[in-house]
Amino acid sequence: MNGSGKHNNWSMITDTGKNLLDPGKTPHENVQFLLFLAAVLEAVDLHADLLRLSSANPGNDHRLGADEAPPAIISVFLGSQLEDVLTQLIETGEAKSSKEREKLNVGVHTIPMLMKDATDRNRTSPFAFTGNKFEFRMVASSASIGTPNTILNTIVADVLCDMADELEKADDFDLAVHDLIKKTVTEHKRIVFNGNGYSDAWVEEAAKRGLPNIKSMVEAIPALTTDKAVKLFEKHHVFSSTELHSRAEIMYESYSKAINIEARTMISMANVKFIPAVIKYTKQLADSINAVKTAAAGTDVSVQTELLTKTSELLVKTKAALKKLQAVVAEANTKEDGAKMARYFRETVFPAMAELRAPIDELELIVDKELWPVPTYGDLLFEV
Repeated sequence: MNGSGKHNNWSMITDTGKNLLDPGKTPHENVQFLLFLAAVLEAVDLHADLLRLSSANPGNDHRLGADEAPPAIISVFLGSQLEDVLTQLIETGEAKSSKEREKLNVGVHTIPMLMKDATDRNRTSPFAFTGNKFEFRMVASSASIGTPNTILNTIVADVLCDMADELEKADDFDLAVHDLIKKTVTEHKRIVFNGNGYSDAWVEEAAKRGLPNIKSMVEAIPALTTDKAVKLFEKHHVFSSTELHSRAEIMYESYSKAINIEARTMISMANVKFIPAVIKYTKQLADSINAVKTAAAGTDVSVQTELLTKTSELLVKTKAALKKLQAVVAEANTKEDGAKMARYFRETVFPAMAELRAPIDELELIVDKELWPVPTYGDLLFEV
């Protein structure tokens, strides 16, 4: 089931209170806004792996890519107005106009005319421009926003640092700014996507664009210790190489501990709750079959027999999956290297947990509700 997350709203404000990501009424003429927008696009494109890492925890692995949550692929939603401005810059070298906002038809003619928001209409985007800020929607509800904002601030600062170095050497500043904006948006346009982030077509399209699709926390952690990341954080005196490697080790350990607890909980619940409940149900079915046959030998007991057979088959699958899970959890805990242990939990233990869950989910739909030892999904969704 889909987990919960939160939206981290991020912008840049000067010490005099000016929002550098405020496009104004004519974004195509707002050179300062376009420059800082271009910087953000470049930063997100170059360091998508770090942004994905900043939202990584075991619970968020379940959430990202599910319904009503952003996908694990990082992309930027700008809206039709800003995308049109960027297209003009790329194709003609300059932007001469901005799309007007459309009127919103609510079917009521006695209230003032409302205008459609030209930006925040795509809830499937992980990093969306929303009027005068960006909204990073991948952060887990249980996670601190400290890590995402530290990474956002650092990657954008790094791009702005390079831009400043280039512009400070320019003979014609205005021309240099214009050329820099065009060059940046042209090189990093691939990160902009206004379509449906949930679709399979986007997964294929993102792969063609070369965008990373990092599906789990364990796959995301290595981004923290690449040569590129170490150089980035040390350059700006945010983290040292030692600190980055320490944080990666802690994240590996955190993942292993979380999955270990979940797996052991599954083992305990299967042993002391689900299997005994199913056995009790099969006994009731068998008793029912025998009682009916004794009372009326010719009576059709095919329904009870079919249920008994199906339940028994699923019980056998449950026991086999339980034994496998117990074995791989024991093996996982023999790993001494933190990264190897985390990868084993992800690649071996996690699938074994899914194998155990499958027959028990089926049994939940068969076993008498009075015998089922925990609230059903229906109870959780509609009764709580």
